[in-house]
Amino acid sequence: MLSLMKLHNYFRSSASYRVRIALELKGLSYEYIAVHLARGEQKKDAYAALSADRLVPLLEVDGEKLSQSMAIIEYLDEQHPTPALLPADALGRAKVRALAQSIACEIHPLNNLRVLKYLVHELKVADEAKNGWYRHWCRNGLEAFERQLAPLPASIYCYGNTPTLADCCLVPQIYNAQRFDVNLDGLPRTMAAFEACMALPAFQKAQPSACPDFEA
Repeated sequence: MLSLMKLHNYFRSSASYRVRIALELKGLSYEYIAVHLARGEQKKDAYAALSADRLVPLLEVDGEKLSQSMAIIEYLDEQHPTPALLPADALGRAKVRALAQSIACEIHPLNNLRVLKYLVHELKVADEAKNGWYRHWCRNGLEAFERQLAPLPASIYCYGNTPTLADCCLVPQIYNAQRFDVNLDGLPRTMAAFEACMALPAFQKAQPSACPDFEA
């Protein structure tokens, strides 16, 4: 009998949010274990003993520990293939991965909590300048995302008429963009995909406000 999965995560972490969405889309049960990043709990011995990179999310499944949200989601997709989060064809998979990585690899690293804290505490950047940094790189990346969506066939979600890995990445990024008052005008396909996702129960259940460690 398979053991219950354990997800170590933080309600506001966009990487954690991606994995929560994937778990909800697939209807998979898991134990929610909060790791408070803002308080530095990820650096303490108890969590460091579990996570080599001292980051979230971390998924414990069948005695194994999996890190990095994109790897975790693809693992879940392979182990629990319905509903699929990647298209059946190689070209479709490449396009969805490109969309997902444009957020996970281009926008997110520049605006990660560790980066923002370094700007403030080590480089002595003023708070508003830090927020300006966030808005600049987020808007820049979302404009690139919109350009990638533009030539694709019309669809309900980012790629096709069912949510994919790209949507798992998009929704947390828009959540963060809204927190930082990023201008989201002029992104019609991006925002249409976001709104379509947020109408689904799986995305609603995974959102930060639904998490047990949520803080307003």
